[in-house]
Amino acid sequence: PPRLCNECCMDAGVYLYFFLLSRQTFTCGGNITGESGVIGSQGYPGVYPPNSRCVWRVTVPEGKVVVLSFRLLDLESDNLCRYDYVDVYSGHANGQRLGRFCGTFRPGDLVSTNNKMLIQMVSDANTAGSGFLAVYSAANPNERGDQYCGGRLMKRSGTFKTPNWPEKDYPAGVTCSWHIVAQKNQIIEVKFEKFDVERDNYCRYDHVAIFNGGEINDAKRIGKYCGDSPPAPVFSEGNQLFIQFLSDLSLTADGFIAHYKFRPKKFPSTTIPPTTTAPPTTTTRPIPLKYSAALCQQKCKRKGTPESHYCSSNFVITGTVISAVMRGGSMYATISIINVYKEGNLAIQQAGKTMSTKIVILCKKCPYIRRGLNYIFMGQADEEGRGMIAPHHFIMAFKAKNQRVFNMLKNKRC
Repeated sequence: PPRLCNECCMDAGVYLYFFLLSRQTFTCGGNITGESGVIGSQGYPGVYPPNSRCVWRVTVPEGKVVVLSFRLLDLESDNLCRYDYVDVYSGHANGQRLGRFCGTFRPGDLVSTNNKMLIQMVSDANTAGSGFLAVYSAANPNERGDQYCGGRLMKRSGTFKTPNWPEKDYPAGVTCSWHIVAQKNQIIEVKFEKFDVERDNYCRYDHVAIFNGGEINDAKRIGKYCGDSPPAPVFSEGNQLFIQFLSDLSLTADGFIAHYKFRPKKFPSTTIPPTTTAPPTTTTRPIPLKYSAALCQQKCKRKGTPESHYCSSNFVITGTVISAVMRGGSMYATISIINVYKEGNLAIQQAGKTMSTKIVILCKKCPYIRRGLNYIFMGQADEEGRGMIAPHHFIMAFKAKNQRVFNMLKNKRC
């Protein structure tokens, strides 16, 4: 397939080059200076150690900017990159975060705004991979041609667009970050005039993400967009917006052009859910739930219907139970997801086209689930993104013939 070919078909010389680089010994962090060089995770290409935090501070000559290119990336995968991840910042202290990365998805080139860049890799106690290998180089500001984009926008109104717009498709393997800053008593409105970014149901590949504030922060994400229809106008909550466009190393498209302007803060700050992206994430706050003997003494009888539980549920998914283990009085299950109707705060892991999540049945036999069977799960998510199902939540066996009913639920207004 084109995606596989474009990402894998590198010539033998390039492979040999990086094979030789991988023979180096890479340590945990350090101060790095020079026009160019190679950075690797501790022990690369071996498995990186658990419970570590490594920081690399890169400095290139004054007047230059740092360009970082990931050649290989293999970290524990998580859709929010909460466990093992690499953070990249412009500058060494209090710098703007250019991105957080995990799994095996390689971003495009990352460009600092000055001659310094900080790279931080964090790992937890569990799953590990071979880490990362990256190359940095010094460049003159704006000399990157069609690979360079992004910047800080402070004028009252302006335009930003993907590289090459409108002459040709945006290039593969780029990361563009725009930081828009208004006066303290103003908010920002963004309108997309034209929009054509590689389509995917969950915008996993090429996408535009918009955040309230001055950095990438999933808790403040307004939306994640892809497809071929312009998103609805976006309004910030405060005086700053951070917009990131990312393309992978495969398919490309026309790109987009967008306009922004500052407005008085009294202007209503609402955002209409986009129609061309993954199902919008709700902002329902997770309700703290935990096992207790009193909770599990309730009579175990399902009440209500999917329709009556839909709006009160933080997440709604259908999936297959692939593992279920009892711990204490609760059942800890891994679910292979069939469909997501309401994502909420649920943490969803992704490997290729397969999605899975963790769910805790607080009272191990209420409701009762069996490995290998399909269910619809409706419940709350805790602060770590795990699904929590109590006796008063809703679970029922899922059959393909029910699909139409749940597709209608997806469009239900709450």
